[in-house]
Amino acid sequence: MTTDAATLKRPLRADAQRNYDKIVQVAAQAFAEKGTGASLDDIACRAGVGPGTLYRHFPTRDALLAAALHGALDELGDTARRLMAADDPAAALDEWILELARHLRTYGGLPESIATALQDPSSPLCTSCQPMTAGTAKILARAKEAGAVRADVQASDLNALIGSLAWASERRGDSDAALRRLIKLVTDGLRPLSVVE
Repeated sequence: MTTDAATLKRPLRADAQRNYDKIVQVAAQAFAEKGTGASLDDIACRAGVGPGTLYRHFPTRDALLAAALHGALDELGDTARRLMAADDPAAALDEWILELARHLRTYGGLPESIATALQDPSSPLCTSCQPMTAGTAKILARAKEAGAVRADVQASDLNALIGSLAWASERRGDSDAALRRLIKLVTDGLRPLSVVE
């Protein structure tokens, strides 16, 4: 017996949809409180469902993280599209780096979770982060074309730098102003020498 795409995309029953929504809501709260390592069994308990129900909907932690981050990742996609149309490619790149670093501070441990997921193409979190990584590549390419960024900077390097900044900033408990200062140090290093001077 074969399973077609329509069968896989069947809408959930009303009670199953309520469970799904409640699990995602509680997971977002738990990740905000305890980081991405929050206990999945505790999340199931707080959502009023059994662990089996949670794992039926979300077989892995990455699947649950992807669902909890869905809205924020959509907003990042909107930001990337807006910045692709901005008049100043250098300023657009700076804003993208800041917005992405802020996003990575959504939950404690998120920079590590995403960095690990990006090494595993089968991870639902990796899949959900593709628009984010594509946004970096496009915004960086535009800044390079404008001569605002060194030619040797790669999108993968930039994503690693942003993840590292977010991780360090989170660990130090930095304010938004301190995060901006860290980003300024990095973005100055991305510029061609003639632009920095």
